[in-house]
Amino acid sequence: MKKQSITSIQKAKGVRKLTMITAYDALFAKLFDTEVDFILVGDSLNMSFAGKSDTLSITMEQMIYHTNAVCNGAKNTFVICDMPFGTYINEKVALSNAIDVYQQTAADAVKIEGGKDKAHIVEYLTSHSIAVVGHIGLLPQNVRADGGYKVQGKNQESIIKLIEDAQAIEKAGACMIVVEGVKSEAAKAITDAVEIPVIGIGAGVDTDGQVLVWSDMLGFFEDFKPKFVRQYLQGADMVKNAVKQYKNDVENKKFPSNNEIY
Repeated sequence: MKKQSITSIQKAKGVRKLTMITAYDALFAKLFDTEVDFILVGDSLNMSFAGKSDTLSITMEQMIYHTNAVCNGAKNTFVICDMPFGTYINEKVALSNAIDVYQQTAADAVKIEGGKDKAHIVEYLTSHSIAVVGHIGLLPQNVRADGGYKVQGKNQESIIKLIEDAQAIEKAGACMIVVEGVKSEAAKAITDAVEIPVIGIGAGVDTDGQVLVWSDMLGFFEDFKPKFVRQYLQGADMVKNAVKQYKNDVENKKFPSNNEIY
């Protein structure tokens, strides 16, 4: 698969479905390279990789470190770096941090959460040659302010607000939008209301594409399984069984064998 560009991303809308997956290191990024359209270095790594209860404590330095690793592994895939909580509180702070991402990694774009309230940030970044992916709907960085992870788009008023959010960040120059945790009818309305691709997570089938956290999709994260996740591999069980076999082979002097020694 040829690496996506901003132009090819936007031309794909209404033509074919787009696929995005998260990655946090070079090893898995290399496995995903060219198999998907986009790799998102999500701040979700703070939970699935670092074991935290939410995404809020991850730093810009950590995101840059992991984005570098992913870019080293996936040299032929469009890579997006999540901007952490507190790193785009105003235009100047956002630009300074986004420039750090561009100068210190090979990321193709940054992602920020928020709709109309963040449109001025999106516009400021894009006017300074930073490609921006928007993120609306359920906003993980708002989890404490919102009192939990709450599905959006449950009524017409909410759907109208989400459409306005999407149109505002599209007008501001976003190249695509992630829509998370919204009712499927809301996601369809959003997708139909903008000309840039809409990538859904927990948002139904009518978006322009889908994104999943790799550890959810491959069955490595065992604490819980969100309703919207489909596990394509029982990764945790496979790893545990392999480790048990390794331990058994060591204890019974089956490893290393004659073919595995110098």
